Amino acid sequence: MAALGWLTPRRRSSTARSVLAGEAAAEAARKTSQQFEADARAGTDADTAPAEPDFPVFGDVSAAAFFDLDNTVMQGAAIFHFGRGLYKRKFFQRRELARFAWQQTWFRIAGVEDPEHMQDVRESALSIVKGHRVSELMSIGEEIYDEYMADRIWPGTRALAQAHLDAGQKVWLVTAAPVETATIIARRLGLTGALGTVAESVDGVYTGRLVGEPLHGPAKAEAVRALAGAENLDLSRCAAYSDSHNDIPMLSLVGHPYAINPDTKLRKHARERDWRLRDYRTGRKAAKVGIPAAAGVGALAGGTAAAVALHRRRR
Repeated sequence: MAALGWLTPRRRSSTARSVLAGEAAAEAARKTSQQFEADARAGTDADTAPAEPDFPVFGDVSAAAFFDLDNTVMQGAAIFHFGRGLYKRKFFQRRELARFAWQQTWFRIAGVEDPEHMQDVRESALSIVKGHRVSELMSIGEEIYDEYMADRIWPGTRALAQAHLDAGQKVWLVTAAPVETATIIARRLGLTGALGTVAESVDGVYTGRLVGEPLHGPAKAEAVRALAGAENLDLSRCAAYSDSHNDIPMLSLVGHPYAINPDTKLRKHARERDWRLRDYRTGRKAAKVGIPAAAGVGALAGGTAAAVALHRRRR
């Protein structure tokens, strides 16, 4: 921590949490990837879009690819799909679902990381799983993937990931979603593994606390850096893909950054730096804000859509 001495106590604490979250995510990702490495190429149908990277170099094992999940690989936010599945199974009440959905919607619309708001979001999510067994949530997660997620994978992004796999490279999801959920998605897509938010568990039961902080923004970059060190990867030869300006720290780490279905800020940033762009959305106005999963909660969806539309018009 000596290298952080120049920071104020608050900044130093925040940076330390990002490093801790990143290192925890990297460790969890390496452990889970070993469980299904033999199936790394399974489940990759030819249902893909034509756009693929003009690299990677075949056999370049010093390179890997890192994919954000929400609105990059999957339409909408994984945590909402997962939340719908838990709500269906009566893990929590409608008012809790509405509160959690609104918190996430506010964050996506505001586009800023207010510490108090992020703390509130974190506590809401953790309260849902506190006291439940990890194995229980993993089993339910498999069912939820089939119910809500399988049909929401962007074929174009999946083609990009498959190109890296076909070149003999490892492919990792990097997401703020729980690492258990991210691992299920990665395995179903035939990827190498996943870096995700690590929730603390004792004897296989969630405590309601996190290890570090959510894997978001700078924490994602720390996770990628930690994993690259453990895997002996050359980041200048690696690729990263995301839709969000919040992931600019991660995208800036690698030699081949891609903006996928980018938000306004990331699109501008990518154009200024001549980064590659891909947009797989059929309509430019369709779901720039990552909340399609809220559509299943009745009036909440209408209010969310109206709020997003109003925000867009006022820009």
